[in-house]
Amino acid sequence: MTEKYRDRFVQECPYCGGTEMIESYQSAYGAVTARSNVWGGVPLFHTVCRRCGSVVRSYVKEPEKLLRRRDRRKG
Repeated sequence: MTEKYRDRFVQECPYCGGTEMIESYQSAYGAVTARSNVWGGVPLFHTVCRRCGSVVRSYVKEPEKLLRRRDRRKG
């Protein structure tokens, strides 16, 4: 995902009006896991306002990895 694409989602911080965002992520114990998949997980990414530090968006880049292998789309 390019910076330009991400910017379409968050252009301005709803808390302070800042327009400069930083992407960060959390993994390990902060990883997102599906109920059916107790092993592993995927990192949770955050868009953070550089001006006030608020997390204005959280997302998983590859949500299909939360599905069991047999349930993932092929192709």
